[in-house]
Amino acid sequence: MTMNARAAADRRAFVATLAAGALLLPRAAPAQPAGRVARVGYLTPSSVSARGGMPELRGRLRDLGYVEGRDIRFEIRAANEDFERLPDLAADLVRSGVDLIVAVSSPAIRAAENATSAIPIVMVSGTDPVAGLFVASLVRPGGNVTGVTTYLPELAGKRLEVLRECLPGVRRIAVLANLRNPSSAAEARETEAAARTMALEIQVADARLPEQYPDAFARMARGGARAVFVTTDPVLSSNRERIMQLAASHRLPAMYEWPEIVEAGGLLSYGPSLAEVNTRLAAYVDKILRGAKPADLPVERPTRFELAVNLKTAAALGITIPPAVVARAERVIR
Repeated sequence: MTMNARAAADRRAFVATLAAGALLLPRAAPAQPAGRVARVGYLTPSSVSARGGMPELRGRLRDLGYVEGRDIRFEIRAANEDFERLPDLAADLVRSGVDLIVAVSSPAIRAAENATSAIPIVMVSGTDPVAGLFVASLVRPGGNVTGVTTYLPELAGKRLEVLRECLPGVRRIAVLANLRNPSSAAEARETEAAARTMALEIQVADARLPEQYPDAFARMARGGARAVFVTTDPVLSSNRERIMQLAASHRLPAMYEWPEIVEAGGLLSYGPSLAEVNTRLAAYVDKILRGAKPADLPVERPTRFELAVNLKTAAALGITIPPAVVARAERVIR
């Protein structure tokens, strides 16, 4: 079977599994026997204070009935933007005896996978987890890794279309990426490919550390970019306030992936919500703590995509968002 045929078969089987209801969220209830406190590791390349990650997951697990300290305890290991620390941090989690590891982004997943083949790993992957060899297939992961993939290459063109609709005459768009992260690099490539079909020019600005952001935005301005798309990356996401400030100071309209960033002051986003991703993550954690095996839990993709628009930010930039875009948006911040 060719790779394309296998992928198509995986997708068909995955849709069938969804239709059968196998991936419905579990009912809220503590997962562990009385007196047993589950230990959940959390491995991230960004900082402990990163928004939308650990705090959001904690909240979703509370919704499922977990009480921290009674039913569950978290062991957090954050690389603070130093990706080379991830293998040591993953090994430390394994030594600590956690019951499972939540790994955020491809570098963290790879580090966790290299550290253990026995402890379950719940991933958030921005790359294709099959091509990345994290799992054998979406429907049957086959090892100790499962979770959520936000690898959605079809969204690149839609985001560019929204930017072009909001900025008539735009020809050059910058892409802010952390090319050290495979998922961020993949999004940059997908955006370049989509732009070629739309007669748009793309300028990729690689910024791997927060101190590199000012220079990246200065390069965008010098290069004549009229807008910027911020790729998905834990380091970029945890520094969203700084990125929004730089976009505003350079008067660059910005497109993001998560609607939560638009609620915090970003201009536009199109994609899944962090809330949905963390709801799915919490469901995996719950199922595995109840005894399910990662090999038997299909990998999920977000199924709902939201267009979000911040009209306050648009006004500050001197941009009028077309009424048709506002009408289509699921979230409008006025």
